[in-house]
Amino acid sequence: MYNDIKLEKGMYNLSGKTFTGALEELDPSSAYIGTEFESLDAFERQLKRYNIKVSGEECDRVEKFFNTTETAVLFPEYVKRNIAKGFENTIISSVTAAQTVCESGHYLGCTIDDTAEYKATNQTETLPTATVKEGTTAVVLEKFGRLINASYEAVRKQRLDVFGVMLRSIGVKLAVAVVKKAVEVLEKDAESTSVSSMTYANIAELYGRFDCFDMTTILVNPAVASKIAAMEQLTDSRTDGDGRMILPFGSEMIKTSAVGENKVIGLDKNFALEFITSSGLVLETDKLIDRQLDQITVSISCGFRKITPEAVKVLTIAG
Repeated sequence: MYNDIKLEKGMYNLSGKTFTGALEELDPSSAYIGTEFESLDAFERQLKRYNIKVSGEECDRVEKFFNTTETAVLFPEYVKRNIAKGFENTIISSVTAAQTVCESGHYLGCTIDDTAEYKATNQTETLPTATVKEGTTAVVLEKFGRLINASYEAVRKQRLDVFGVMLRSIGVKLAVAVVKKAVEVLEKDAESTSVSSMTYANIAELYGRFDCFDMTTILVNPAVASKIAAMEQLTDSRTDGDGRMILPFGSEMIKTSAVGENKVIGLDKNFALEFITSSGLVLETDKLIDRQLDQITVSISCGFRKITPEAVKVLTIAG
């Protein structure tokens, strides 16, 4: 049971396991089905065990994690979860069709040569061929990270919910840097059309250029997004549950500063891009446990690869 687990630093360094994974092995969530703890994972049960409240009116302060040597072991996971929450609640998941974990710093994926026409074939004829082969150019994973300076004395009295917001904001900004790389890969060698100005007709024309695939998403700079949102044709446009704008022909408009002010990138998010990581977010843990918060390092090594070139098209505004 969760009350019997001894929390130790070494749980962060088990090969092939996250801290929560190590906890789950000792305290499986499946054992709590039908109980009041059913909605909690193993880490959240430890917060409950030590009565650490990370949100709400009775939210604790950072120093609550350091009441005992065991509760201090929980602090790095709290920090990592908040940064990860900020990182994950961004557009990365909205533009990637698949995510791959690669154990090395280089990734060599497969490519498909599928240019033969799809048509009816007579019984005596050989079927047209699509060839899948190993790629010739490896994706080199790049490291994105942040060094956070924060002494224990500076944050010990800070409410955990407010401190969590600060950590999530770092995750968001880290994700924005990663998205810039995704946009770079999407734009490279993509089919592009140049227009003199940004009009609704030009955006609709971009939508019409998708044949086998659908334009599920357009990526635009915030300045361009404001111009599109102000177009007369979008007066009755709807938004999804997260408040994102859905264009009349069904494409979701996502604004990001990673796209230049003269570009509109259309893509089918179900086929366009592969997100490659060597691991999840990496966080230095020992110093956090020992209250040496002067330097908190968090990083992720990742890269992107275009899976289906036909699923990405670009509109370039020349004027």
